[in-house]
Amino acid sequence: MSEANGKKVIGRTAAMALALAAMSALPACGDNPQDAAAKAISVVGSSTVYPFAKQVAVDFLAANEGLAPPQVASSGTADGIKAFCAGIGATTPDIVNASRRMTRAEFADCAARGVGDIIEIEVGLDGIVFASATDRGIDIKLTRDNVYRAIANKPFGREQTAKTWADVDPSLPAMPIVVYGPPESSGTREALLNLVVQPGCRQNSAMASFEKSDPERFQRDCHALRSDSGYSSQGEQDDLIVRRVASNPEAIAIVGYSYLLKNSKAIKPLALDGVLPTSATIADGSYEASRPLYIYVKKANLPVTPGLDTFLAQWAKSWGADGPLARIGLVPLPADRQAKAAAAIQNQTVLTVAALEAAQ
Repeated sequence: MSEANGKKVIGRTAAMALALAAMSALPACGDNPQDAAAKAISVVGSSTVYPFAKQVAVDFLAANEGLAPPQVASSGTADGIKAFCAGIGATTPDIVNASRRMTRAEFADCAARGVGDIIEIEVGLDGIVFASATDRGIDIKLTRDNVYRAIANKPFGREQTAKTWADVDPSLPAMPIVVYGPPESSGTREALLNLVVQPGCRQNSAMASFEKSDPERFQRDCHALRSDSGYSSQGEQDDLIVRRVASNPEAIAIVGYSYLLKNSKAIKPLALDGVLPTSATIADGSYEASRPLYIYVKKANLPVTPGLDTFLAQWAKSWGADGPLARIGLVPLPADRQAKAAAAIQNQTVLTVAALEAAQ
């Protein structure tokens, strides 16, 4: 390579590095002037999907010189969907990352605000992971039943009085219940409730009967977490949860699987119902707290935002077993579901109420 060409490559590399470093610092959609927002893909939503979306953005930018770096923000699934559903056009988010499926109420809210054509793309799988400090953290045999008893607001309709794990089950350690987890805006919290807390509650036949006979009571007793020191919300910052648990031998973290892999020197996984979270157990569903991850795309923004269709194609190139996302913790979908997701991108398949209800 000539000296002149070498300088050009170095210059482009430096410019790209600066652009990527600025991606997280860019303001959220709506803070930019109209002309700036129209040039950049805007992504909001799930903290769990965030590192995968960032990786896709990095690879997209590397392959598409001249396009603006995508703005990728971690705001939580619920808040991200609210922003996504606020309207259409260049100053609204193009994509929302979601660590759970969009609800019928959210879909209806989108439609009421003019966001009627939404493309749903399942991008991979994840697990709700319980973890403790690697070196001296608590070792405990967790089940959906004892997790429910420990962190529910009103376990089986009674006041929450458990202070230690031994209060929940005498066979467990007499150590304080200290759980750091996601906030109410997080899809991870909703998945925790649906996949772990509610099933633990349903093991009591009386509680299970309330799901149909008294939904309000079921929601109160089976779908709400304690708000004292036993369970502490840490905001949309999984890295903060990891740091706090790594420094507290009594604490348990609740995070997405990719954060466990990223921080394997600091935290270790705890089995749930006797099964450890691994890529294999999440993929085959034997780890009960497994869930799909999604992105939702505003079809009306495809002709408005330069490179948006190419960005979606970059996702499809990235989510395979040998792709860059698997290397940072995304569990790939089975081949048939990958093909369905790729087809949704290719055909710009619009989500319908019937399709949403069929899966819920």
